[in-house]
Amino acid sequence: MTRKNTTLLAGLAGALIVAPALAFAVVNVGDTLGVSESEIRAQLEKDGYTVTEFEMEDGEIEVYATKDGQTFEFELSESGQVLEIELEDPTEDSDD
Repeated sequence: MTRKNTTLLAGLAGALIVAPALAFAVVNVGDTLGVSESEIRAQLEKDGYTVTEFEMEDGEIEVYATKDGQTFEFELSESGQVLEIELEDPTEDSDD
């Protein structure tokens, strides 16, 4: 096997390891998504979420988004850092 073939195989193997991780990109506490609605929306959509609601109040940003049939609430600081992520309970009545 030539050096060129070995390098090519190593590159392909690396791509196969990284590709699944990118397919399951998730947002975690501590990540920074941006400070404006458009920046935050773009980052979440890039990671596969669909933003359904966006609120700014009391110095924090609340974003509701869905992914894979589940609804998430993201609480962000004014600097765009994710402070908390909650998975919404689909059986909970929001009118309580």
